[in-house]
Amino acid sequence: MRLFARFLTPDVDRHLLEDEGEYIIDEVPRHWAASVLPVLMVAAAIPCFVAMVLMGPYFWVGLVAGVAFFIAGMIGIHQQFMDRFVITNMRVFRVHGILSQHLATMPMTRILDISVLQPFIGRLLGYGHITFESAAQDQGLREIRYVGHPEERDLTIQRVIQRAGLRANIRRVEDDPDARDGN
Repeated sequence: MRLFARFLTPDVDRHLLEDEGEYIIDEVPRHWAASVLPVLMVAAAIPCFVAMVLMGPYFWVGLVAGVAFFIAGMIGIHQQFMDRFVITNMRVFRVHGILSQHLATMPMTRILDISVLQPFIGRLLGYGHITFESAAQDQGLREIRYVGHPEERDLTIQRVIQRAGLRANIRRVEDDPDARDGN
Protein backbone atom coordinates (compact mmCIF):
# COMPACT_ATOMS: atom_id res chain seq x y z
CA MET A 1 0.00 0.00 0.00
CA ARG A 2 2.97 2.31 0.61
CA LEU A 3 3.73 2.18 -3.11
CA PHE A 4 0.37 3.71 -4.03
CA ALA A 5 0.61 6.39 -1.34
CA ARG A 6 3.23 8.22 -3.43
CA PHE A 7 0.64 8.66 -6.18
CA LEU A 8 -2.13 9.83 -3.87
CA THR A 9 -0.50 12.33 -1.49
CA PRO A 10 2.18 14.96 -2.06
CA ASP A 11 5.05 13.92 0.22
CA VAL A 12 7.41 16.90 0.30
CA ASP A 13 9.19 15.76 3.48
CA ARG A 14 11.18 13.18 1.55
CA HIS A 15 12.86 16.01 -0.42
CA LEU A 16 14.23 17.75 2.69
CA LEU A 17 17.88 17.73 3.67
CA GLU A 18 17.11 16.88 7.28
CA ASP A 19 20.69 15.90 8.10
CA GLU A 20 21.71 19.46 7.09
CA GLY A 21 19.06 21.02 9.33
CA GLU A 22 16.56 21.92 6.61
CA TYR A 23 12.96 22.35 7.71
CA ILE A 24 9.73 23.52 6.10
CA ILE A 25 8.63 27.08 6.80
CA ASP A 26 5.63 27.09 4.47
CA GLU A 27 4.05 24.41 2.26
CA VAL A 28 1.75 26.03 -0.27
CA PRO A 29 -0.87 24.02 -2.18
CA ARG A 30 -2.31 25.46 -5.39
CA HIS A 31 -5.14 27.90 -4.89
CA TRP A 32 -8.62 26.46 -5.43
CA ALA A 33 -9.09 28.73 -8.46
CA ALA A 34 -6.66 26.50 -10.38
CA SER A 35 -9.16 23.63 -10.05
CA VAL A 36 -12.16 25.44 -11.54
CA LEU A 37 -11.76 23.97 -15.04
CA PRO A 38 -11.34 20.37 -13.85
CA VAL A 39 -14.36 20.74 -11.55
CA LEU A 40 -16.41 22.06 -14.48
CA MET A 41 -15.34 19.01 -16.49
CA VAL A 42 -16.59 16.70 -13.74
CA ALA A 43 -19.83 18.68 -13.64
CA ALA A 44 -20.16 18.36 -17.46
CA ALA A 45 -20.26 14.58 -17.02
CA ILE A 46 -23.63 14.81 -15.25
CA PRO A 47 -25.64 16.10 -18.27
CA CYS A 48 -23.93 13.47 -20.44
CA PHE A 49 -25.10 10.71 -18.11
CA VAL A 50 -28.61 12.19 -17.91
CA ALA A 51 -28.77 12.47 -21.72
CA MET A 52 -28.16 8.72 -21.99
CA VAL A 53 -31.84 8.16 -21.15
CA LEU A 54 -32.93 10.30 -24.13
CA MET A 55 -30.47 8.81 -26.63
CA GLY A 56 -32.14 5.41 -26.95
CA PRO A 57 -29.87 2.96 -28.78
CA TYR A 58 -27.11 5.58 -28.94
CA PHE A 59 -26.87 5.79 -25.14
CA TRP A 60 -23.23 4.73 -25.43
CA VAL A 61 -22.34 8.16 -26.87
CA GLY A 62 -23.50 9.84 -23.66
CA LEU A 63 -21.79 7.15 -21.60
CA VAL A 64 -18.44 7.58 -23.36
CA ALA A 65 -18.65 11.38 -23.22
CA GLY A 66 -19.65 11.34 -19.55
CA VAL A 67 -16.87 8.94 -18.55
CA ALA A 68 -14.32 10.96 -20.57
CA PHE A 69 -15.34 14.23 -18.89
CA PHE A 70 -15.37 12.61 -15.46
CA ILE A 71 -11.93 10.96 -15.80
CA ALA A 72 -10.29 14.04 -17.34
CA GLY A 73 -11.75 16.27 -14.61
CA MET A 74 -10.69 13.97 -11.77
CA ILE A 75 -7.16 13.72 -13.16
CA GLY A 76 -7.03 17.53 -13.40
CA ILE A 77 -8.23 17.92 -9.80
CA HIS A 78 -5.63 15.41 -8.61
CA GLN A 79 -2.87 17.18 -10.55
CA GLN A 80 -3.73 20.43 -8.78
CA PHE A 81 -3.77 18.61 -5.43
CA MET A 82 -0.32 17.07 -6.01
CA ASP A 83 1.27 20.43 -6.91
CA ARG A 84 3.16 21.94 -3.95
CA PHE A 85 5.36 25.00 -3.56
CA VAL A 86 7.59 24.73 -0.49
CA ILE A 87 9.60 27.38 1.34
CA THR A 88 12.31 26.02 3.64
CA ASN A 89 15.04 27.70 5.63
CA MET A 90 17.54 26.91 2.81
CA ARG A 91 15.65 26.96 -0.48
CA VAL A 92 12.37 27.13 -2.32
CA PHE A 93 11.15 24.21 -4.38
CA ARG A 94 8.14 23.00 -6.30
CA VAL A 95 7.01 19.39 -6.62
CA HIS A 96 4.30 18.46 -9.09
CA GLY A 97 3.07 15.52 -11.11
CA ILE A 98 1.23 12.27 -10.50
CA LEU A 99 2.82 9.38 -12.39
CA SER A 100 6.09 11.14 -13.13
CA GLN A 101 7.09 13.80 -10.67
CA HIS A 102 9.03 16.99 -11.36
CA LEU A 103 11.11 18.71 -8.68
CA ALA A 104 12.52 22.20 -9.27
CA THR A 105 14.71 23.82 -6.62
CA MET A 106 16.31 27.22 -6.08
CA PRO A 107 18.59 27.96 -3.12
CA MET A 108 17.86 31.16 -1.22
CA THR A 109 21.32 32.43 -2.15
CA ARG A 110 20.36 32.41 -5.86
CA ILE A 111 17.18 34.45 -5.52
CA LEU A 112 17.91 37.97 -6.71
CA ASP A 113 14.41 39.26 -7.30
CA ILE A 114 10.84 38.16 -6.69
CA SER A 115 7.94 39.50 -8.77
CA VAL A 116 4.35 39.05 -7.70
CA LEU A 117 1.57 39.36 -10.26
CA GLN A 118 -2.02 39.48 -9.09
CA PRO A 119 -4.51 39.79 -11.94
CA PHE A 120 -7.82 41.46 -11.15
CA ILE A 121 -9.61 38.16 -10.57
CA GLY A 122 -6.64 37.01 -8.47
CA ARG A 123 -6.98 40.05 -6.25
CA LEU A 124 -10.66 39.28 -5.77
CA LEU A 125 -10.11 35.58 -5.03
CA GLY A 126 -6.80 35.87 -3.14
CA TYR A 127 -4.27 34.30 -5.51
CA GLY A 128 -1.40 35.42 -7.70
CA HIS A 129 1.67 34.28 -9.58
CA ILE A 130 5.24 34.51 -8.26
CA THR A 131 8.25 34.84 -10.58
CA PHE A 132 11.80 34.27 -9.35
CA GLU A 133 14.78 35.94 -11.00
CA SER A 134 18.30 34.67 -10.54
CA ALA A 135 21.67 35.12 -12.20
CA ALA A 136 21.29 31.79 -14.02
CA GLN A 137 19.92 31.92 -17.57
CA ASP A 138 18.03 28.61 -17.46
CA GLN A 139 16.08 27.97 -14.30
CA GLY A 140 14.10 24.96 -13.26
CA LEU A 141 12.05 27.16 -10.95
CA ARG A 142 10.98 30.43 -12.50
CA GLU A 143 7.22 30.93 -12.21
CA ILE A 144 4.81 29.54 -9.64
CA ARG A 145 1.19 30.04 -10.68
CA TYR A 146 -1.96 30.15 -8.53
CA VAL A 147 -0.28 30.84 -5.21
CA GLY A 148 -2.69 31.71 -2.42
CA HIS A 149 -1.90 35.00 -0.66
CA PRO A 150 1.23 35.72 -2.75
CA GLU A 151 2.16 38.87 -0.82
CA GLU A 152 2.46 36.85 2.40
CA ARG A 153 4.58 34.21 0.61
CA ASP A 154 6.86 36.96 -0.74
CA LEU A 155 7.30 38.40 2.76
CA THR A 156 8.01 34.92 4.14
CA ILE A 157 10.77 34.38 1.57
CA GLN A 158 12.20 37.85 2.25
CA ARG A 159 12.26 37.10 6.00
CA VAL A 160 14.07 33.79 5.43
CA ILE A 161 16.65 35.50 3.22
CA GLN A 162 17.14 38.28 5.79
CA ARG A 163 17.44 35.90 8.76
CA ALA A 164 19.96 33.77 6.89
CA GLY A 165 22.13 36.88 6.50
CA LEU A 166 22.03 36.75 2.71
CA ARG A 167 21.05 40.41 2.40
CA ALA A 168 22.75 43.32 4.10
CA ASN A 169 21.01 44.89 7.08
CA ILE A 170 20.29 48.59 6.86
CA ARG A 171 20.70 50.35 10.16
CA ARG A 172 18.13 52.94 11.08
CA VAL A 173 19.53 56.46 11.49
CA GLU A 174 17.75 56.93 14.82
CA ASP A 175 19.44 53.81 16.25
CA ASP A 176 22.98 54.70 15.15
CA PRO A 177 24.39 58.09 16.22
CA ASP A 178 27.42 57.70 13.89
CA ALA A 179 25.11 57.36 10.87
CA ARG A 180 23.55 60.79 11.61
CA ASP A 181 26.93 62.49 11.55
CA GLY A 182 27.82 60.93 8.20
CA ASN A 183 30.65 58.84 9.74
